[in-house]
Order: sequence, then structure tokens, then C-alpha cells
Amino acid sequence: MPAPDAFAALARSSPWRWSTLRFTVSWPQNPHRPEAVRAWVRRPDLLRVESAGGELLRAERTRPQTVAGYGPRGGSVHVMTWASQSPPPPLRPDGLVDVRPENPLLSYDDPMHNSYDWVAMLDPAELADGRDQDTWDRAPAVAARSVTEVRHAGRPAWEAVVVPTATYEPRCGCCPLLRTREVDRREWDGDHLLDRYADAYRVRLDVQTGVCVLTEELGGERPGFGHDLRIEAVDEPMADRLFQ
Repeated sequence: MPAPDAFAALARSSPWRWSTLRFTVSWPQNPHRPEAVRAWVRRPDLLRVESAGGELLRAERTRPQTVAGYGPRGGSVHVMTWASQSPPPPLRPDGLVDVRPENPLLSYDDPMHNSYDWVAMLDPAELADGRDQDTWDRAPAVAARSVTEVRHAGRPAWEAVVVPTATYEPRCGCCPLLRTREVDRREWDGDHLLDRYADAYRVRLDVQTGVCVLTEELGGERPGFGHDLRIEAVDEPMADRLFQ
């Protein structure tokens, strides 16, 4: 069975494990997302999304991000580069990423549809590394109760039952992969809290891609709440016309 540190390493490896992805995704128990969608992603910046019935919802290219820098001679603007187009950082013996580089000019984000949990499920590094809110030191984002090998939509996946730690830091606090009281308090200043949060979460990572293909709340007031992503193809050619 995979070890918890291997699960975390897979969660931080997605930017270097695939170039194109075709998939469907649904959000069980979520009244705000009642319908599944189908998507095509071509890294680093192209996205197409259709409804389950084939209606085009989005076809676009993400604009390059910029970062303002300040030095002894004044400010300057730098265009960020995409992590998915950069060489991978040093890898563990199993081929997974041990530590992701902290470079302000490196972007890990894939194109987004509606909210940042979309970005997080395609690159679920928030399930690997968190930060201490006082010291800003890195720390494990989740505590894994178990890690097992399973299949998801016919593909090899690793499933973990996890509990977020106090250092869990989602890509965006308003739309985390794992909703916690601590995150809600930081994001909403004490508003919009649930009466009962999940006791734990079932999480699955696709082994080939590192994509988070499933989250499911266990216990709490929203059992079953999460997402279910089913990969149809990896690294298939995708023509430019798909995204126009």
C-alpha cells in the first residue's frame, strides 16, 4: 500500500505528469452545481467546457499572469512562466515531487472554470503541504488515516481517508477541496460556519496524472458532499479549434 508521504508527493506532482486532459466532473450533493460538465484542458493555458448535453460553456485561453517587482532602481513587471512547461524539481526515487520550488515567477495554475477548486482538483498540492499561520513554516496539510490502491473510472488511483490539519491551506479559502472550520473562520471572519463539519474526507488521486478525482465528506452535516472527476483521456492531441 502507498505510504502517506507518497500520497502527499503525488498530490504535488500534477504539473509535470500530463499535458492534456479530457474529463467529466460532477458535484454530488451540491445544490449550487446540479449538473456535470465535460472539459478539455491543454496545458498551460487552454480550456474548453461543455454541459452534459453538449452546450458550449467556455472556450478560451488564459492570459499570462504578471508580477510587479521592486528593486533599487524602481518597479518592474515580470511575466510569470508556467510550471507545467518547466523542468520538474528534484524527484524522489519513486518519480514523485519531494518539494515544489517556491518561485514568485512560476505559476502552477491551470485554466479555471467558475472557482478555484477547479484549479485545485487539477493540481491538488493543497492536500500535501500547508503552512503554520504563525511561523509560515511548511507542514503536512492533512493527516492520513489510511491509504489504499483503488480504481476510479477504470483507472488506478490512490485513496486516502484524511483529516485536515491546522496548517491546511487551500488554493482559495472560499472554495477549498476540504472545508474546515479553521479555513472558514480565516476566510469569513466567523460568518458562514457550518454547525457540524466533516469528521474526515475520502480523497482519491489518479496515479498517472496526480489529479484529485474524488473528494467526499464523511460524517458532519453534509455527508457525500464533494466532487467526482472521471478521466476520459490523457495526453491526447488537442487541436487549437477546440478552444475557439
